[in-house]
Formats: sequence, C-alpha cells, structure tokens
Amino acid sequence: MGHSSHNACAVALAISCLIVAASAGSFYDEMDITFGGERAKISNGGQDLSLSLDQYSGSGFQSKHEYLFGRFDMQLKLVPGNSAGTVTTFYLSSQGVGHDEIDFEFLGNTTGSPYTIHTNVYSQGKGDKEQQFHLWFDPTAAFRTYTIVWNAQRIIFLIDNIPVRVFNNHEAAGVPFPKSQPMRVYASLWNADDWATQGGRVKTDWKNAPFTAYQNTFLVGKLLTFYVKLLTFYVKLFSFYVKKFRV
Repeated sequence: MGHSSHNACAVALAISCLIVAASAGSFYDEMDITFGGERAKISNGGQDLSLSLDQYSGSGFQSKHEYLFGRFDMQLKLVPGNSAGTVTTFYLSSQGVGHDEIDFEFLGNTTGSPYTIHTNVYSQGKGDKEQQFHLWFDPTAAFRTYTIVWNAQRIIFLIDNIPVRVFNNHEAAGVPFPKSQPMRVYASLWNADDWATQGGRVKTDWKNAPFTAYQNTFLVGKLLTFYVKLLTFYVKLFSFYVKKFRV
C-alpha cells in the first residue's frame, strides 16, 4: 500500500471510517490507544493519529464504541521500498472466546514486489475463511479507499468502491456468520515476519525502523437500507473483479 530514500522506512496510512449518515469526531473522542505506549500519538487537536513499529513493539488503537452492522472506510497509502515483515491492519472485532471478526490486513513486501491484501472472517471464534489479493494499481502512489460493508445478509470488501470479495450469509448450510455481536473498529501496525512476507521467508529489515503509520478523520453513523440494496446490485455488476484479482 519518485520518493526519496528516507521514505522507504515509513508506512503512510490514513484512515477514514465512514458509515452512511455519519457524524464526525476527533480521535480523542472516538479512539483509545490499546498498545505501544508513546509509539501511538494523537496530534493536530485530535484530527491525526500516528502508529509506529520498532524492534520492541508495534502499536494500535480501537474505537470507544461498538457497532452492529454498517459501512467502514479506510484511506490508505502504503510505504514504497522494503516493508517486508510488517502488517498494517484495519478490522472489526468483538471480544471473548467465541468472538466475531472481519479483517483487512496489508502485508508488506520487498522493494519492487506487490503488496498482498489478506482478508478473513471469523464467526463464533472460527476463522479459516482467508482470501488474498494482489492489487491492479500501485498502492504506494496515492491514497486509496478500502471498505468493509457489513449487514445481516453479507460482508463486502471493496477497494475504491470496487467489490473484491463478497462473503454471503450461508447459515442455512451450516456456515457460521457474524450477525449478533457488536464489534469495535481497530487499526494496528505490527511485526509478523514469521508469516507475512513470502510465508515468513523474508524477515523485517530493522535498519528501516521505525515504521510509522498515519491516520486521520474518523466518522461513524448508520448504514441506510437503500444503500445496501444499491451496493448489492453493484456487487453483482463487478463480481468479475473477485475472480480476476484473487491470489
């Protein structure tokens, strides 16, 4: 997800969490830092938040509030150069052993190699629903919007409003689906060089540390029924993207 060489050690990330009929709030009002200590910093009167990763720890935050269904948008620009081993995440999750979770994970890679988008869905504590994608654009060149739409019928993963994955509710066939547990919004930056890049064969180059991710603008609200119907039609229209860009 031409740049000077010093930018090769930064992960540039901007988050905008948006649900239709949204209302704005500052990071002071809407988010809690969950780990990383001073590696996570809120600035600009609560409008900006940065996360950093070094050899000792990553960092992350979570929303103060929980949501049952909605649309959540994240604007992201990934670091150019060698980001192998690092993982930037944007996801929804409930708590407890039988938790639900909806994941967008952005797996770093070596210079010149494509980023991998890793998605997964957990229901009642069970995952194993991974799908991965390579992008049809350079995710380091500009900010792009990554979206999770979640309702009782389906979960849709979108990139710049183009659906790349649809996970439908197949409870009738015995497949668990997350629809009863409210979830918080999370974002984090952490080291996962035991699996993230080429199956763990390529490790994080700590000479590039600290890696830093930047977030701004958090909005929350309510997903409107007519929008769900429109997006369902849109998913059908662009379903070929799912097959075309799956890894």
